[in-house]
Amino acid sequence: MPRSNNDKHPLFYVADGSWPEVVLTSEAPLSAHCGLLLAGNLNRAMRSRKLSLRGLADTACVAHSTVARVLNGDVLPDIGTLTRLEEALDHQLWPGPAAVRASATTRRRET
Repeated sequence: MPRSNNDKHPLFYVADGSWPEVVLTSEAPLSAHCGLLLAGNLNRAMRSRKLSLRGLADTACVAHSTVARVLNGDVLPDIGTLTRLEEALDHQLWPGPAAVRASATTRRRET
């Protein structure tokens, strides 16, 4: 299924670095910044709960490959997947519009 505005997956917009410690290109859409923040939130939540990729996938009833793809910036999760992950972790992963805009603004100033 095509993404809105034909945005590519977040990893596509990496200008420098290794995911998730990256600099995004100046033309990276807000969705790429959101994907980067979301992957970081997911990674931190999994580490703090000492959950493996498969452990989270089983708890959330999500394919482990989907969790890996979100963590690696290969895909943005759909709302159902995001909801299941947040419920399984009892933690909000969605960064919200203010954080996404701040990330985009900060990263554009750095380039």
